[in-house]
Amino acid sequence: MNELNNNEERIMRIFWKLEKALVRDVLEELPDPKPPYTTLASSIKLLEKKGYLDHKAYGTTHLYFPLITQADYSKKSVNQLVKHYFEGSVGNFLSFMVKENKISDKEIEDLQKMIDDMDKPTES
Repeated sequence: MNELNNNEERIMRIFWKLEKALVRDVLEELPDPKPPYTTLASSIKLLEKKGYLDHKAYGTTHLYFPLITQADYSKKSVNQLVKHYFEGSVGNFLSFMVKENKISDKEIEDLQKMIDDMDKPTES
């Protein structure tokens, strides 16, 4: 699946929020200055070609809907980020987040608890 540019991600966030939409519905959700209708329609068609959206046709009107969930896209994006910028190491990524103060002490505690819980043997 091809990566999305910022504009495509913004459009996909609208589809994830609305779950299904016409081009005009997406246009209403975009902040000003809004792109021309035809430009937005072309972007949506490209997202469909890339495999992120599909549509149902009602005459000449198309109702678009996402084929990938936001959670799946987020997972793919984070995995790509770690792979390309942190040598595939989650440890390097977390170290960067801590050093850049992008992760709070509470979040570190929560992560440690999650790790500890994963290490506990399951009861049968």
